[in-house]
Amino acid sequence: MSASSAKRAMKWVEPACLPVLVNLPMAKQFSDDEFLEFCQLNRDLRIERTAEGRLSIIPPTGFDTGRRNVEMTRQLANWAIDDGRGVAGESSTGFRLPNGAVRAPDVSWIRADRLAAVLPDAAEGFLPLCPDFVLELRSPTDRLATVQAKMVEYMENGAQLGWLIDPSDRTVHIYRPGKPVERLRAPASVSGEDVLPGFELLLGEVW
Repeated sequence: MSASSAKRAMKWVEPACLPVLVNLPMAKQFSDDEFLEFCQLNRDLRIERTAEGRLSIIPPTGFDTGRRNVEMTRQLANWAIDDGRGVAGESSTGFRLPNGAVRAPDVSWIRADRLAAVLPDAAEGFLPLCPDFVLELRSPTDRLATVQAKMVEYMENGAQLGWLIDPSDRTVHIYRPGKPVERLRAPASVSGEDVLPGFELLLGEVW
């Protein structure tokens, strides 16, 4: 079945929360090119694929979530350009993780040497790696447990640092491989530590 015909075969489940999970039996068998085509046929939606082959569908964000994403991406991208040791990605950048999931974190950063190892072959598709750094912003419709599970998945698949930012209570959850999650309440900023040396996300504009 092609990606275009699969668009009509979706069975919706869990409609009460976001993201919506869709059972599409052939989704796990999609090649990267077929899944990319499916996503491009549904450009108004942000689509991810779990390691089990379920599709995770997220509609466009509200204004507040959008402006926060832009601000955080701007800060990281500006630092990455000046720093030169890696490249920042925004929320439509897809990554095929080692466990088979395809994820698009709200903000990401990849070391230049790791990126060079997969380019130029993967330049137009999903990058076959997990970013070194990932940031997820919890929107008002996200279940906290769902976003927390994604952060754990990133750590298990090779991320070296992750931030889950929850504007509802101004909390930053910091994820590091093999370590307990650290929670900061209403910090003015958060440090990129040794993964993003010299980077500091200023949260005044985010809150």
